Amino acid sequence: MLLDHHGAGPGTATRTLRRPVRASAPGRPRVASRPQTRPWESRYSAALHVLDLTAAVAATGTVLLVSAPDVRPGLLLPAAVMVLAWPALLAGTGAHDGRVFGTGSDEFRGVGRAGFLLLALSSFVSYVAQLDLSRALVLLAVPTLTVLTLAGRYGARLRLRRLRARGACTKRVVVVGRGGAVTDLAARLRRDSSGLEVVAACVTPDSRSGVAAALRVPVSGLDDVAAAVARHGADTVAVTSASETAAEYLRRLSWQLEGTGTELLVAPGLIEVAGPRLHIRPFEGLPLLSVEQPRFEGWRRVVKGGVDRATAALALVFLTPVLLVIALAVRLDSPGPVLYRQERVGVNGRGFTILKFRSMAVDADRRLAELLDRNEGDGLLFKMRRDPRVTRVGRWLRRFSLDELPQLLNVLGGSMSLVGPRPPLPAEVERYDSSVSRRLLVRPGLTGLWQISGRSDLSWEEAVRLDLRYVENWSLALDALILVKTVRAVVSSSGAY
Repeated sequence: MLLDHHGAGPGTATRTLRRPVRASAPGRPRVASRPQTRPWESRYSAALHVLDLTAAVAATGTVLLVSAPDVRPGLLLPAAVMVLAWPALLAGTGAHDGRVFGTGSDEFRGVGRAGFLLLALSSFVSYVAQLDLSRALVLLAVPTLTVLTLAGRYGARLRLRRLRARGACTKRVVVVGRGGAVTDLAARLRRDSSGLEVVAACVTPDSRSGVAAALRVPVSGLDDVAAAVARHGADTVAVTSASETAAEYLRRLSWQLEGTGTELLVAPGLIEVAGPRLHIRPFEGLPLLSVEQPRFEGWRRVVKGGVDRATAALALVFLTPVLLVIALAVRLDSPGPVLYRQERVGVNGRGFTILKFRSMAVDADRRLAELLDRNEGDGLLFKMRRDPRVTRVGRWLRRFSLDELPQLLNVLGGSMSLVGPRPPLPAEVERYDSSVSRRLLVRPGLTGLWQISGRSDLSWEEAVRLDLRYVENWSLALDALILVKTVRAVVSSSGAY
């Protein structure tokens, strides 16, 4: 369904800047246009329409099949209306906007809003028109339809990301700003597989050679952006935060790009702050970027704690046979205790004892000093792909993260959460600076962004960046997404050693 063409939605580190309808230069004004639709986006949207209709037919058809024979004739028309209304509602909530394809959660939120609207409209029309609609059609078909659509969107997104990993279905981007900021943003876009392909850069004169060497793309000056867009067939301009790209420069750049269909993105300078914490607020006609403070208390934390403990309790009950088998395997494989206990640092710097199935020999901590010169990690972490201290059963446990299962007891006791930053060692915390110490503002997690992003393959800097991103942007929805992705990361055993 998807072919190798360029184009994609913006990543989480950028925000769209609406271009005013102004003259690009004294004399002839241009007619502002919407960002151009790339061929792959049209095909992708058409494929999504097919998936949406299929989900609608499957959901309503199932309800018709399970309904009583004498009720089915009266359900045919409402079911047909529901099938036809579903794509329109999805389009109305932005679920077919090209800017959300493959990036962020806006696409999924659009599907959720469409499901809520369909449920509300069905109930309202049934009440006002005094229609005797089947409860199954309203209370069963709509939620089923929403879930099936979300599943289809998730599958389509996986396909899109695989294509983007091969350089297809991307937007061609010109990055603009000061040298260091341009290099950092370009590296972030490439690392995050956001669908934004950096094809050129426009920077200050003193940083042109350095940026060209670092990015290996054509580099020109800040006054050459429009020409660079045309020269390299770009459809997006991403501007970094710097004094050289302040308000007056952005205003003139937006005028130059009017009528070209080029999308203008501005990085707010708050790379790790995204999602619901960022809002555009108008003050006396002046649009300002509002950054809300992260919430570390309140009802969401209470809900998170309740969900954590209830889930941990249920998991321990259902996993008891598995836990017993693993405990027996650890005991038979090597001498020593089944559980490994280690002091870690939790929320607000409070210490606690973390529990794991023992995956190393009992003298592993004493042997660490003799292995330090073979450390393959950086920063404060010790890593070895073939650590001689790991037992045979331990290597298998680590591959699928089964050694972490006893931490459900930590979650049940309240010292850990299901999702959070990696629980650090006291020796690591002693060397934290003020920014890294923000990891301690929330409970450490059994899993987190570090778990779904590469685990032991991550550098120290990357692991810290992911933990800080979680702390700054925590939400219940993000926790749910991380838990779902953890299953895939564990099954693939990527970065586990």
